[in-house]
Amino acid sequence: MKCVQPVNRIIPFTDVANHNRVDFFFNFIYSLVLPRIKRGVLTALLLCSSLAYAQQNDTAYQRVISERTARIVNTLDITDAAVREKVQAQIAEQYISLNAIHDGSKATVTAIKAKTIAKEDIAAEVKTEEEGKTAKLQELHKQFIAKLKTTLTEAQIEKVKDGMTYRILPVTWTAYMDMLQKLTPEQKEKMYGWLVEARELAMDEGSSDKKHAVFGKYKGRINNYLSAAGYDMKKEGEEWAKRIQAAKDAKQNSN
Repeated sequence: MKCVQPVNRIIPFTDVANHNRVDFFFNFIYSLVLPRIKRGVLTALLLCSSLAYAQQNDTAYQRVISERTARIVNTLDITDAAVREKVQAQIAEQYISLNAIHDGSKATVTAIKAKTIAKEDIAAEVKTEEEGKTAKLQELHKQFIAKLKTTLTEAQIEKVKDGMTYRILPVTWTAYMDMLQKLTPEQKEKMYGWLVEARELAMDEGSSDKKHAVFGKYKGRINNYLSAAGYDMKKEGEEWAKRIQAAKDAKQNSN
């Protein structure tokens, strides 16, 4: 029996968006045709169906990555078509490699937790796996930046980093500067350094939520630092909101 070829990245059937639909489909097929055909033939049919399903989802995944990388490259003002294509391919490859590391580690951790061994041993193995994943991500990150440096300027690489992290750094930095107008140069330097550190880590995360969570952690560190320096962050936020509203009102009145 001939069927579609497997793809490099298989989307598991437990994908939240399709889980119930896929389970129902396969259960329906079994109940309908199992009494009429041999199990071996049925298994082959289901295998082909699963591969076709995986291929469809892989195509969708590749389309998302292509669109995402194109948006990032559009900010770089690259006029050479060959260079543009090269950079877009490098960024897409990075996304795919990151996904492979995170998916592989997740599967490994699931397998570890399914073992019938002591909880302490499971915790130790999970910790070892997490440390291994971190090492892989750090090495991949270093290689990725090295590739970009062969083609892009430092300013362009900054834009790539911001693009891969939803521009959280520049948006957050602008907000801090607008809200806190009496910061010292030393305070600004420390705050910006933490945001840069957050961006480097967030680049290697595998989802939007986790990227934002990294920045959330560092924003908490910044807020604690400012509170210790005597800033009332709640009050500063309230005063900032008033200034924003006043600016909006002034603009409306001028129109």
